Amino acid sequence: MKFEVTILGSSSATPIFNRNPTAQVLNINDKLYLVDCAEGTQQQMLRFDIKASRIEYIFISHLHGDHYLGLVGLLSSMHLNGRKKTLKIFCPPPLKEIVDLQLKYSETTLNYPVEFIFTDAVTRGIILENQDVFVETIPLDHRIPCTGFLFRQKKRLKKLIKERIEELHIPIPYYTALKRGADYEAPDGTIHKNNTLTIESDEPKSYAYVSDTLYSDKYTGQINSVSMLYHEATFLNDMLDRANQTHHTTALQAGEAAMKVNAGKLVIGHFSARYKTLNELLDEAQSVFPNTELAVEGKTFVISE
Repeated sequence: MKFEVTILGSSSATPIFNRNPTAQVLNINDKLYLVDCAEGTQQQMLRFDIKASRIEYIFISHLHGDHYLGLVGLLSSMHLNGRKKTLKIFCPPPLKEIVDLQLKYSETTLNYPVEFIFTDAVTRGIILENQDVFVETIPLDHRIPCTGFLFRQKKRLKKLIKERIEELHIPIPYYTALKRGADYEAPDGTIHKNNTLTIESDEPKSYAYVSDTLYSDKYTGQINSVSMLYHEATFLNDMLDRANQTHHTTALQAGEAAMKVNAGKLVIGHFSARYKTLNELLDEAQSVFPNTELAVEGKTFVISE
């Protein structure tokens, strides 16, 4: 099953040095999930061949502009391009008022349904479940209510051992039951145990999106053993006082978080405009957690163990 994330924006606060503010797209089994939607997100989608028409879900972590100011423009473009299917937006409650107000004064009535599902920045909870994933909020510690998002694949059905299935001439109508763990009784009464006909599917993968936050033990337990962790790393650790003042994290702390939760991989982003190049941030995170990469815009990360 496809499970990957493409970075659209990695800057904090402002666009600078050819970096755009935060946005990224998950492709989960060919369904698209947009996570945050800063200004410029539409241009980045065009640049990296992400089709807005394929987005089914949008997740907004909090209401600082560098995480949502591109949303109304995206909704309007979807309207102008003839979208009809429902769009689900998971967000802080005030975002609906913001969107409604802008649509009201532009005298725009979207020609597709928008369903707002409100997040709770205090209590973790599952906000979406479909055939592919569970999505859970991660309460964070920022200057305003803010959540991260944990995407966890569902366990897939067992895989059939093709050679054994063909050898025993098992009819197709039995396949689903076998994948669900049933034994097979042949016409002559012989029972063939399921474990001789199937193998377990791959272990489910997970992706944690940790948006703007002070580094804290409050959220690390929830993302233990995550396959891939995206963690904000706004500053170098010599700016720790500034990070604490603005409720952000340093690259060193992001590495420490990844180490603490035993993440498979760490991707850092949300870089301050004070850094023209990012090598120092990468080096600092890697000094604690070697398997760290930068959230380079346009790069797609395949989420694996």
